[in-house]
Amino acid sequence: MTLWLLIALPFLAGAVLLVAGHRADRAAPWAGTATAAVTAGLAVVAAVGRPQVSLPLLADLRVGLGVDGLSAVMVVTVAVVLLAVLVFAAGEFGAEESRARFHGLMLVFAGAMLVTVTARDLTALLMAWEVMGACSYALIGFWWRDEHRAASGVVAFLTTRAADLGLYLAAGAALAGGVAGLDLTGLADATGGWRDAVAAGLVLAAVGKSAQLPFSFWLSRAMDGPSPVSALLHSATMVAAGAYLLLRVEPLLAATGWAAATVAWVGVLTALVLGAVAVAQRDLKQVLAASTCSQIGFMVLAAGTGGVAAGTGQLVAHAATKSLLFLGAGAWLVALDTKDLARLKGAARRFPLLGAVFTIGALSLAGVPPLSIWVTKDAVLASALAGSPALYVAGLAAALLSGAYVGRVLAVLWLPAESGAIRPLNSRLLGPLPVLALAAALLGVIGLPGPARWFASLLGVAKVPETTWLELVASGLIAIAGALVAASWTRRRSLVAPRPLAGWLGLERLARLLVVTPALRLAEGLARFDDRVVDGGVRVAAATTGALGRLVDLRVEWSIEGAVRGLAGAARSLGRQARRPQTGQLHHYYAQAAVGLGVLVLLLIVL
Repeated sequence: MTLWLLIALPFLAGAVLLVAGHRADRAAPWAGTATAAVTAGLAVVAAVGRPQVSLPLLADLRVGLGVDGLSAVMVVTVAVVLLAVLVFAAGEFGAEESRARFHGLMLVFAGAMLVTVTARDLTALLMAWEVMGACSYALIGFWWRDEHRAASGVVAFLTTRAADLGLYLAAGAALAGGVAGLDLTGLADATGGWRDAVAAGLVLAAVGKSAQLPFSFWLSRAMDGPSPVSALLHSATMVAAGAYLLLRVEPLLAATGWAAATVAWVGVLTALVLGAVAVAQRDLKQVLAASTCSQIGFMVLAAGTGGVAAGTGQLVAHAATKSLLFLGAGAWLVALDTKDLARLKGAARRFPLLGAVFTIGALSLAGVPPLSIWVTKDAVLASALAGSPALYVAGLAAALLSGAYVGRVLAVLWLPAESGAIRPLNSRLLGPLPVLALAAALLGVIGLPGPARWFASLLGVAKVPETTWLELVASGLIAIAGALVAASWTRRRSLVAPRPLAGWLGLERLARLLVVTPALRLAEGLARFDDRVVDGGVRVAAATTGALGRLVDLRVEWSIEGAVRGLAGAARSLGRQARRPQTGQLHHYYAQAAVGLGVLVLLLIVL
């Protein structure tokens, strides 16, 4: 019952708010926050009780949900971040906004994520994955009257949908490979080459959803949504869903061999390249978006190198850190009406509390000791080192870039304040931030050598690469060096950055060139073929049939009609001839009778 309530509550509350529409705008913030609070409580109960449920869907196919070690951590993370984000949103959204629609979509979105992390089979996962994608489209394009924002929702939706086809490939291959009930734990046992097809489909879907290379650009467009959407989407839900899926199916990746290596290199290259992209951004939310791709890359790296516990720890620490940073960026957007770093100079000095908690989150994101991501990221790097020294070196380079983009942002925010109009920030807006800052500071304890073994046993993971203090010190010093060098550079020079990096390497333009344009040209060609060949053939067939019909009408129908008319004419002639003896004169009748009698006598004589 607990698991059903955990899933059903956000879904039903969200659906009620969506159906009620503007009539529920006033009550929506309180209803959404209360629902999130109850959901968080149910998540804790479910994490402790570990319930399992299933129900029949089709013959020999059931839909199963369950809480194990990995999903126990995830349901609590998702529910707590949802609560913090909705508390913030209650203070950000004014009375003129469609608050019922916003809170309804957020609750349904979170409900879909809860199903995703508790799904025991591909059937349940597919259904939740689809709902999550649809809600993300609606939330990114929430301000749909702005054409650019609406287009950003379309770009994000189509990009992730293209990758989501991999899930259907995986499900079909699992059926063909004899995986009973499409159970996630049985995917590694798929027969023949079907196992490789399952792995390929899942890797494609996960990489697309987590905005890894080459799909990273959609996350840049997702920044056109409201700040609470970015905070939830980038921290514990949609973007994290792909990394979670790879961690969940790590035995499948390891069984194929090639999939594990591919995932590891995709993750570390994304961490490295998107870290460089983050350094070059002038928009604060774009910095955070690129850093999300980079930090998720470490989780993907962990999945590829068998570090399930390390990747999960990174996911949890990143969820707290990134939700804090996005909500902080949203608060500055409310107060100063800008996301441009050039106009945010001194913002941390003007809002000391906000500046302090944002700095804690930023330093954690950079991997600066002793904050959480310093420890969790190093656990991932230890896992990488056990698999390949090259992966470890690339991961350290990505850690250096993490320090660089954080140092650059903090240098701007703590410069001497510039004068200008500001709006006061209310307590509901700022309330969740200190709590998230505390989590961002302390959650790294789960990656330390001692607690890491407890955390791994909680997840049910036996393989835990040991992190040495030397490695921790080295990665911490690298992060500090990156932050200090970037901060010094930023204070002495302008924010001008290389155009390719600032434009996310032109990935969206490249996707349009290589995928969208050819697809449109193919569609146009097929449309012309349909109009000129298929439709033309139909028109020719119709004309031929009409001509044949007219010919039949002329040759056959007219002949039959002529015969009928001839018969009718003959009958009329006989009728006219038959009327001629009918004169009404008695002597004529006698004469006719005599002639008839004479003819009869003649016939008797002759015969």
